[in-house]
Amino acid sequence: FPEALPLPSNPAPSLHFPPSLCCSLSPHPHSPSVSWGRRLGFRRSARNILDNLSNITHTTINPSEVESIISQMESALSAQKIEPKVARAMVNTISNLLNAPFSLLSPMSKRIINIVDAIGLKLNFSTESINFTSPALALAVTKVNSSNFSKISFAVQDSSDLQIALGTQAPINSVGAIALPSSLLTNLPSEDMPLASRIIFNFFEKTTPFQDSSLENLSLISNVISSSVANLTLSDLKANVTVTLQNTMPTQDNLKVRCAFWDLNKNGDKGGWSYEGCMVKERRANETVCTCNHLTSFGVLLDLSRDTTLPPIQTLILTFITYIGCGLSAIFLSVTLVTYIAFEKIRRDYPSKILIQLCAALLLLNLVFLLDSWIALYNIRGLCITVAVFLHYFLLVSFTWMGLEAFHMYLALVKVFNTYVRKYILKFCIVGWGVPLLVVGIVLAITPNNYGLGSYGKFPNGSPDEFCWINNNIVFYITVVGYFCMIFLLNVGMFIVVLIQLCRIKKKKQLGTQRKTSIQDLRSVAGLTFLLGITWGFAFFAWGPVNLIFMYLFAIFNTLQGFFIFIFYCVAKENVRKQWRRYLCCGKFRLAENSGNVSSEKNGVSFIVQNGDVCLHDFSGKQLVFHEKDDADHKKTRVSLRRTSKRGSLHFIKQM
Repeated sequence: FPEALPLPSNPAPSLHFPPSLCCSLSPHPHSPSVSWGRRLGFRRSARNILDNLSNITHTTINPSEVESIISQMESALSAQKIEPKVARAMVNTISNLLNAPFSLLSPMSKRIINIVDAIGLKLNFSTESINFTSPALALAVTKVNSSNFSKISFAVQDSSDLQIALGTQAPINSVGAIALPSSLLTNLPSEDMPLASRIIFNFFEKTTPFQDSSLENLSLISNVISSSVANLTLSDLKANVTVTLQNTMPTQDNLKVRCAFWDLNKNGDKGGWSYEGCMVKERRANETVCTCNHLTSFGVLLDLSRDTTLPPIQTLILTFITYIGCGLSAIFLSVTLVTYIAFEKIRRDYPSKILIQLCAALLLLNLVFLLDSWIALYNIRGLCITVAVFLHYFLLVSFTWMGLEAFHMYLALVKVFNTYVRKYILKFCIVGWGVPLLVVGIVLAITPNNYGLGSYGKFPNGSPDEFCWINNNIVFYITVVGYFCMIFLLNVGMFIVVLIQLCRIKKKKQLGTQRKTSIQDLRSVAGLTFLLGITWGFAFFAWGPVNLIFMYLFAIFNTLQGFFIFIFYCVAKENVRKQWRRYLCCGKFRLAENSGNVSSEKNGVSFIVQNGDVCLHDFSGKQLVFHEKDDADHKKTRVSLRRTSKRGSLHFIKQM
């Protein structure tokens, strides 16, 4: 199962206003106290305004001045077309602004990105292509024939002195490059064909507008490159776009890199990085090659949280173990459910009814998990979010019913004698299915973008192990790790209580002539271990030098949880085996309808009289036998029964 461990956080580095800003801009003769409006001349032509903008400088700059600069550019872009000189002045101005600290530009990052896009859209030029370069920003626009589009690439060389290369093949050792396939406009609607007359390329050497505060464990390690066709949205491309970006900082082999695009709608329309539709095609020592099925602004993110990335061969082995285990669990959980639902005699008591709910939750969890990776291949955002939501929900439901199993044992073993709760199972169902629904509903209400497509490893052939799951680490910590920790602590506490009671029972005189064997005790403990989900605790130890060992243990035992429940609560239970023999077997294996057994209920406890022996069921599913010959004088034998129901055989502690 994905994301078993909490991830360490990594605070984003602080940015300082570089002293080079004052050197890259020419001195201004006026005092800073003179208003920007007066110096810029609001009534001048757009060219004069932006010529002045490119020359404005201060050793410091404040938010109101940045706001004024951006407003002036937006005003100039309100015209239908802009001339190349105006565009060049804008590019230089934005390049200067990009050197400002993130805290200063953050409120206006989206506006800056939109201005850069608008420059390319409204630029008036007569040649086939045109480009502008500045220290922090490069822009190129090329005319295309939408009905006869051929492959084109845009590349930038030398980050210290940006140079643009347009052609069919990107030069070697480019700082950043993007290659558009010849099939780019194949699926474009006919009404949009006339609009697809130009392609715009941008390269941001300074990535200040692309800082995502929600990325606690990810760091941007490349420049940002983007491409767009006129003002059209292109997605689900027939052939993917290839993006190559140099890493601006060295990466370690045990750290994961992710290809991402800038989604303007994330973080309350402030913008943020998203992985949807993008994947790592190739990872080299100093650069990363990405493929994406849409056009936008692309970058490479370094995952700082997963310093225990597994080798591809181990990822493949764990994947096989997981899917085989989940498949087997789904089959045996189905058999367990059918058995308990079909045979009314074995589902009269509360433990059996709770077991049915747990099996249903685990079955649905396994089925959704098995479908997840297959659905992720289609890369449909809405479908991926839906699957991630259901996976999250059924995982929490499974945790909750494991906790309710423990809570029921608490009432049966610890709570006061003869505790009765009205509509017991109904209340359990409201908690078991309702609380997880509330949690998932809150996460969805905050933003559906908390769910989506993610890569959780790489196979030996280089293809990513993609999965629809929770994207937001904070959501994962709180609603999965935190939720599980509460349930796990409850279950471990109850597990210890049961072990203590087993030890006490062994010290007392046994009922009947047979004593519990060590094998029976181990079977009881093993059954409770899987019923309460204790094996999920392996996730807490899957780190450091023992990471691989515990990941294998986690994968094996938890994917096979349904299989072990079938073994301990169907195969190992005599009353279940009798029902199978009575209704499913034939010939000499078939059990007679009565078979000498008489069942009755007294005081809410089920008694079975078999050959003069009185049998009860303990919490492990085994029968305890009272021999009439050993109690012929009918002396009172003290048996303390802890129960929460008026009917059914319940968990109890026996005392002599």
